[in-house]
Amino acid sequence: MIQEPARRIARQSAIRLFAQEYKEASLTEEGSGEYDPSFVITKIGAKINRALVCGVIDRMERREGDSGPNYTGYIRDPTGSHLFNVASFQPELHPDFEELMARFENGDRFLLALVGKARWFETEDGGMFTSLRAEEFTEIDRECYTNWLVETAEATLRRIDAHSTSLESDLNPAALEAAGVPHDLVDGIVLARGHYGDFDSEGYRVGILQ
Repeated sequence: MIQEPARRIARQSAIRLFAQEYKEASLTEEGSGEYDPSFVITKIGAKINRALVCGVIDRMERREGDSGPNYTGYIRDPTGSHLFNVASFQPELHPDFEELMARFENGDRFLLALVGKARWFETEDGGMFTSLRAEEFTEIDRECYTNWLVETAEATLRRIDAHSTSLESDLNPAALEAAGVPHDLVDGIVLARGHYGDFDSEGYRVGILQ
């Protein structure tokens, strides 16, 4: 059975972000060593190694492989859907996923909170698809979801404002901090602007306000 646990999930070091921002990312930064973290960098400078996402379950599937079953699902928030997976080498998560999938197949719809590691797939033509490998997940109530929406909107608006501020500054850490870009966002914004150019972030702001 799934344990009660928004408290458990809240302790994770994870970035809150909406599906649109993550889905539109096409830049990654891989760690130099075997155990160094890798990141997906979004257009407004979020560096995602681990994310906390919430929403309505849209789809759940099981696939059988040589090493055992693996699972995929989609969590939908107001801006789009996050693709996530549970790998065959994560058997500790399989019973909970099977329980949720049985309910889903019987027509039940519910809100889920999920902490996942950033993953991506690059296509032959240079495109990129992002996903999350689940580390833990749990069903949540409407109040918990509303709190996540508020916190995620605030975090996204903070990145949008920092990105907008950066457009009036030289693209180096010292200049960005002097212009008022928060220290924890500087590195991501330098990487994002170098890759995406002068992206108009107002589309994300409109999405949040809607």
